[in-house]
Order: sequence, then structure tokens, then C-alpha cells
Amino acid sequence: MGQIYTELSDKHIEFIKDQKIYFVGTAAETGTVNLSPKGGDSLRVLDANTIAWLNLTGSGNESASHVLQNSRMTLMFCALDGKPLILRAYGQARMLHRNDAEWAKYIDLFPPSIGSRQVFILDIATVQASCGTAVPYFDYQEDRTLLENWSENKGKKGIEDYWAKKNQQSIDGFESKIVELSLGES
Repeated sequence: MGQIYTELSDKHIEFIKDQKIYFVGTAAETGTVNLSPKGGDSLRVLDANTIAWLNLTGSGNESASHVLQNSRMTLMFCALDGKPLILRAYGQARMLHRNDAEWAKYIDLFPPSIGSRQVFILDIATVQASCGTAVPYFDYQEDRTLLENWSENKGKKGIEDYWAKKNQQSIDGFESKIVELSLGES
């Protein structure tokens, strides 16, 4: 079962800052549950009950489609080296797009990327820490640059065209509204 908390402790925050990978879980009321690995310099702990993470353009847009229908989100971190620990932050998420008034406040927390698609803000209700003793050891080598290179090669217009063609719907057919909410087109 692990230990349950109402907020992140200083120890939890330090643990999160040391992680090279985290996982995002979302689900609409029906359809497929999504679990996405995230990496790079894309997550910020804002305070003991708030985490922001940058969603870069990718092959799907499941988290956005789900959060529009159901704001539940779980972030999971697990120690792949050092002392074992699995840490989950459960809460309600909202997302920001380029056209949102708060976009500038949050996007500047992250390194600039032409592929920036949304910033998700997770308001944490519950934190769970469990042992993680069955999680294997892995050695971090370096971040991959493939997505960054792909985004740069596409350019701003190419990314926006990609959103329109590939990121408008989830695999279950739920709308992400990426074009409408980011570019002001319907």
C-alpha cells in the first residue's frame, strides 16, 4: 500500500528533481487508459501541491484529449538507481495552450522548444510513496535528441500542420482541440 500524504515533502521534491524519466497517466470516462513516459527538462515542481510539465509535439495527443473530458491525472516517478522508491502524485490537471493568458507565465519555466504543445498543471490531492524494491536498476546515459531535431526540422508551420493532421484526436476519437485552442482555428 505504501505511505499516503496530502502533499509533496521536501524529500519527495528532491527525489523528483533527480529523476530522468517520469510517467503520465490519464483516462477519459470510456476508452483507452493512456500511460506516457516523459523525459528531458520538461517538469517543474512549483510547490508542495503543484507540478507543471511541458508536453512536446509527438505522435499522439492522448493526455490533452483525456483532460478535456476528465481532469484526473497521475504522475509516477520511480528510482532506477540508488535507494528504491516509487512516488505517485494524484490530482486534477488543467492544460494551457499558446493562446491562454497564463501560457507565458509557465512556458518560460522550460527550455525553449518549437515543439511545445501544451503545459499541464497538476493540482496534487494525494501523494503515495511505496517501496519500489522490484524496480530494476538502469543506468542513465543521455537524453535523446531525436524529437528536438525532428521539431526543429519541421519548423513552426510544419509543427502546426502536424497538429492539424495527427494531433486532433485521441486513438479513441476524442477531440484534443489542439488547433482551436493553440491557433484559434476551428
